[in-house]
Amino acid sequence: MKMMKSFYAGAALLVAATMAVPAAAQESPLKRGSVWVASRIDVLPGQNPAYTDYLATQWKKEMEWGKAQGYILSYRILSTNHARNGEPDIILLIEYKDYASAAEREAASKRFNEAMKTDRIKNAAANLDREKIRTSMGSTEYQEWVVK
Repeated sequence: MKMMKSFYAGAALLVAATMAVPAAAQESPLKRGSVWVASRIDVLPGQNPAYTDYLATQWKKEMEWGKAQGYILSYRILSTNHARNGEPDIILLIEYKDYASAAEREAASKRFNEAMKTDRIKNAAANLDREKIRTSMGSTEYQEWVVK
């Protein structure tokens, strides 16, 4: 009986030892990378020239400011080929270095408004003005995973 108990104890130890995973193997093989925001835009009929002018001037100016400040790594404008009903005409991609804290976002927003000589009320009015030429279909945030 004593020998059986020793056998079971040894077997349990053997099973436990094979299940133990080294600390390095417990870490994820992926690390968190940059954060992407994809905004879906439906340009209203006949408004493509007006919206592309906005993108090439004010939007680009804002993106370049963000790059100069180190918040934005890159940005892209994608056009949907043969958009079907309910699909966006344009997707605006912005790559940020990381998720910022609420305090960091607030400070960055204040610096942005000062640099662009605007404020939240003017920003809201400008956004409402753009609704005449496009409809925002929403945005989605993604975080890149980088293989270590």
